[in-house]
Amino acid sequence: MAKEKFFKGSKLLALAKQKALQVGLKSDGLKLEELICKVQEKEGNTVCFRKKKTCPETLCCWQASCSAEMLAL
Repeated sequence: MAKEKFFKGSKLLALAKQKALQVGLKSDGLKLEELICKVQEKEGNTVCFRKKKTCPETLCCWQASCSAEMLAL
């Protein structure tokens, strides 16, 4: 399995916009956090970006900018 790349800043925003397009969402006028949460919801994932203190999802592509502490299981 290929290892995912994790992004911050403008690269993270570009990834969020790309994923939004892939799932049929418009990204216009949305802040980064709102956009990522909408993408998470549309993909059927837990809407958790910057909403939890800890997170077991170590392969999440949003983790580099999420405030949650990653838990190694």
